[in-house]
Amino acid sequence: MTFWEHLDELRGVIIRCLIVTLVLMVVAFVFKDEVFRIVLLPKGDRLQLINTAVTGQFITHMMVSFYVALIGAMPYILHQLFRFISPGLYPQEKRLTLRLMLSGYLMFMLGVLFSYFVIFPFTVTFLGNYQVATEVTNLISLESYIDTLLVLSLLLGILFELPVVSWLLSRFGLLTASSMRKFRRHALLAIVIASAVITPTSDAFTLLLVSVPVYLLYELSILVVRK
Repeated sequence: MTFWEHLDELRGVIIRCLIVTLVLMVVAFVFKDEVFRIVLLPKGDRLQLINTAVTGQFITHMMVSFYVALIGAMPYILHQLFRFISPGLYPQEKRLTLRLMLSGYLMFMLGVLFSYFVIFPFTVTFLGNYQVATEVTNLISLESYIDTLLVLSLLLGILFELPVVSWLLSRFGLLTASSMRKFRRHALLAIVIASAVITPTSDAFTLLLVSVPVYLLYELSILVVRK
């Protein structure tokens, strides 16, 4: 294939991915009650959300529908990307690329689920009920709630990519299991600091909820790099 034929094929991949994402976005938009029942579940019954902008709820509805559609379309997007690049790869490179895509997606989604079921409920409960004085009442906006959920989900998803990134670096000869064991203490300190930055709550329990799983991922990364 010529350069322009490759470009035309890439355009087709992008168009197909956009169409699938758009269709899923419409589906998520239509099933508003079901989607927001899941999105608002971590806040519990004690925390009440407010809306302060005329178009606030509609824009939030559109944004949440887009992110739900993007997550749902991601397997198809990865499949299309793999089909596009696979003709230029050797059989071994195809296996490695497919393994990288699948493991990267699964680890990212595992981090998102960990944030949704564990970290975010503790965070939103703590911050939503935290008061500097009894005279100050918390009025949590819907936009702030969604932004916090998205940021924590994204950060935890990235952190859970640690074994995948370590494996990729080892394939390029930039990382070894011995070096990871040598700097284990430094990694633990870095993980605790990163966990403290990610979790806006100040209690040690929430800090442990994040740092312990991430450190276990670091140990898993050592095993992955050894293979």
